[in-house]
Amino acid sequence: MKLFDVYQLFDITPVKASGCYIWDSEGNKYLDLYGGHAVISIGHSHPRYVEMISEQLRQIGFYSNSVKNPLQQRLARLLGEISGYDDYQLFLCNSGAEANENAIKLASFTTGRKKFIGFSKGFHGRTSAAVALTDNPKIVAPVNQTDNALIVPFNDISAVKKAFAENEVAAVIIEGIQGIGGINIPDDNFLTGLSKIVKENGSLLIMDEVQSGYGRSGKFFAHQYADIRPDIITMAKGMGNGFPVGGVLIAPEIEAWHGMLGTTFGGNHLACAAAIAVIDVLRSEKLVENAAKSGAFLMEELEKINGHFTIRGKGLMIGLQFQQPVKEIRTKLLMEHKIFTGVSGDKMIRLLPPLCLTKWQTSQFTDALKAVLAD
Repeated sequence: MKLFDVYQLFDITPVKASGCYIWDSEGNKYLDLYGGHAVISIGHSHPRYVEMISEQLRQIGFYSNSVKNPLQQRLARLLGEISGYDDYQLFLCNSGAEANENAIKLASFTTGRKKFIGFSKGFHGRTSAAVALTDNPKIVAPVNQTDNALIVPFNDISAVKKAFAENEVAAVIIEGIQGIGGINIPDDNFLTGLSKIVKENGSLLIMDEVQSGYGRSGKFFAHQYADIRPDIITMAKGMGNGFPVGGVLIAPEIEAWHGMLGTTFGGNHLACAAAIAVIDVLRSEKLVENAAKSGAFLMEELEKINGHFTIRGKGLMIGLQFQQPVKEIRTKLLMEHKIFTGVSGDKMIRLLPPLCLTKWQTSQFTDALKAVLAD
């Protein structure tokens, strides 16, 4: 049997990782500014993370949600404390797409409506309802196409008002910072306007913080820059530092009933141990604060490299928008300077490093980038 060939791969095989570095099968050491697509939050193979998962596996790794699991309550308490949403409710699942699917379903149950508003260049996952609200026709199969998904221009409050005037809308879903769509940041006034509109229309606001959450923006959630409180917040990626785990934060006034949502693997013992370890390290090493400081320093240093690109981002979620395709630049950074970066489209390099990134590692990247651009 062969693998289904859907990924374009670099000819590199990582075999070991620690902090912000990975090593390949040939013994080469790479600085990881990609973070496995924003997944690695506290750094690769953090000792506390390894210890908690290993210890949990020695006790019990998995049982279904038909029994009590005190780790879920512990995770909910810690997550409420660090996020500032201690009065919200937590539903645990396995991935960002699954979190968004459950958020969409929950909003439809709560409002009794079918229509949802998403935004241009938005990305919410590759599964049924989530991909219907993703602005990428290439990955929307015919079965996913639905009149219930309304895509309107990003940061355009008048377009949102028009969509509400013409439809009964269950919820608006928007990323705290658009990731795959190109590190696009919603204006604070736009988010404030959305929050007001949904309340006036008996609708809900879903913040997709799958990529921009868990400290990556320099606040625990990116929407907290705008000082709003959404009805539903989705998260995943950095939540488990590589272990598959996702979650939905749900406002206290939204009531649950048995069987409303469900999952086989979500909130299992190992997943909770991984997520608890992540919060422990975020707090003890002040990594959310480090993301803000390291991100600001990195953008300051990038501003000194004039004339090649524009910079967008917050914290350690940064995009470098070039005028020309970046494939050669990214390849040289990887093969010649041993630095992993991400991309968005063909003209943006994305930087999504572990939140423990240091100033020295930042300088290592900017020096390499200068050398590549000089070529």
